[in-house]
Amino acid sequence: MNYFNKHISKKTVSKEEQILRLKSELKSADAIVIGAGAGLSTSAGFTYSGERFEKYFFDFVKKYGISDMYSGGFYPFEDVQTRWAWWARHIYFNRYVKAPKPVYDKLFSLIKDKDYFVITTNVDHQFQKAGFDKKRLFYTQGDYGLFQSVNHDIKKTYDNEDWVMKAMEAQGFVKDNAGVFTVPENKDIVMHIPIELIPKCPDDGLDMTLNLRADDSFVEDEGWHEAYERYNEFLNNYGKMHTLYLELGVGANTPVIVKYPFWQMTNSNEKAVYACINYGEAFCPREIEDRSICIDGDIGEILNKIV
Repeated sequence: MNYFNKHISKKTVSKEEQILRLKSELKSADAIVIGAGAGLSTSAGFTYSGERFEKYFFDFVKKYGISDMYSGGFYPFEDVQTRWAWWARHIYFNRYVKAPKPVYDKLFSLIKDKDYFVITTNVDHQFQKAGFDKKRLFYTQGDYGLFQSVNHDIKKTYDNEDWVMKAMEAQGFVKDNAGVFTVPENKDIVMHIPIELIPKCPDDGLDMTLNLRADDSFVEDEGWHEAYERYNEFLNNYGKMHTLYLELGVGANTPVIVKYPFWQMTNSNEKAVYACINYGEAFCPREIEDRSICIDGDIGEILNKIV
């Protein structure tokens, strides 16, 4: 298929008709392949700026003028103790807590009885928190819950939950009645962690970094490759059947991971249907227009109507 803009089509069918068609496809499809991007987590309340950011990073805002969590990840902090304090908060509030809105839960309620698989660029673990089977998930870009050595010749990742909890306590965060870390009422927290808490690789003693795909240093460990194989096996098994390729909140940053493959697989299988829910970016190539469902809107709101 040709992906140039002149071949892109925006469906003119009403949103209500598209939602009804998607509801029907969710019920009738032999299998569902979900491709999820950042827009899904944003719809679930994982926003990187605004009230949520200012609540947990107010001191970083005041001292450094940082405006959101994303840009804060690139800030040149003066020492590693401050940098790792930042990352402990960033990881905790975007990985070890459940999303504020039940969007993932509603998605799971719609597909839990179907044969499904998920490929996602999200690194926040929300699929598993909502009940999705981890054997049916492929996190292509990493996981906030994993570290890797700066020596990327070590093809291993390391669970960071214990470290994150210690680093949150070291900054003065306290747990509420639900066991979730929050800012104490007197806001008596610090923007650094003790030097002895700086994470080091247990295998080579070198510094650690997050297992996030930023360049060719990203470690694809054994678990990553096993998930990749399971995903490809699923695609092969249902490649000629009535398969729904459901794209949720995928932007234009990495279209080769979800969007383009979903278009290609739909085009090559006359029984397949492509569906996309995205705020302001719901479209498809003309070649598959008659087998596409494009819904412009908030994912959570659309799922509410389907449920």
